[in-house]
This record gives sequence, structure tokens and C-alpha cells, in this order.
Amino acid sequence: MYSSMALNLGMSSLMVAATVTVHFFGLLTLLHLLRRHVGRFRAHESVVGQGALIMSVIFGLFAIHTVEIWLYAFAFSLLGAVADFETALYFSTVTFASLGYGDIVLSRDWRLFGAIEAANGVILFAWSTAFLLSVMARLRALEHDWRER
Repeated sequence: MYSSMALNLGMSSLMVAATVTVHFFGLLTLLHLLRRHVGRFRAHESVVGQGALIMSVIFGLFAIHTVEIWLYAFAFSLLGAVADFETALYFSTVTFASLGYGDIVLSRDWRLFGAIEAANGVILFAWSTAFLLSVMARLRALEHDWRER
């Protein structure tokens, strides 16, 4: 029992480290792209440009989360925690998003690993939300500056 728990905690720690690293560098990449393209905004430009920028950020965040979900799916598949990769991907998506449908249940050996994925997903979604809100606030600040001039 303790060896199974130790393996769960060890694998979970590796996965949390991997997904947090992916998230960090993904957000840095998005920030870099934003800094390169935000200078293209001018007072005479429409809201369409800002909308395109926001949509780009949202699609970028979605891509980052997709990579993280797939990492967990590969782990579940390699560990033999589920029957096949499609099931692993489905389970990982539902768990990472903390939906927890319950139609696929892990064995006792891997349920702690699944629970930690859910906690990891909540934290990473919150981080993405904070990033998106920060981007939106900055764009509103730019819009305000444009109106003042």
C-alpha cells in the first residue's frame, strides 16, 4: 500500500513539475508575442484588432492546456491505469478540467494520481484566468489612453 502511494506521489510530483513548467514557458511565449504585436495598435484602429489579440491569447491558453492534458494522458497510458490511449485522453481531459463525470474510474492503485491531476488543473486554469484578466486590463488601459489623446 505504501509503495503504491509513494509511486503515486512521485509520479504526481513529476507531472505537476512538468505541467507547471509547460505552463510557465507557454505564458512567457504568449507574453513575448503580445509585446511584439501590441505596438501595432493605434488610436485609429478598431476594436477588431484588440479582439483578434484577445482571441489569440485564448487560443494560446487552450493550446497550453491541451499539451498539459496530453502529458497526463500519456502518463496514464504508460502506467497502464486505463485500457487505451483514447480512454486516457478522455479521462485526463475530464479530470484536468475537474468535471469528474465518473464514467471512468481508476483502480485504487492510481486514484491518488488522478486526484492530483484535478488539483493541478484547477491551479493551472486559475493561473490562465489571471493571465487573461491581466491582458484584458492592459488592453482596456491602452484603450483609455487612446481616448485621452
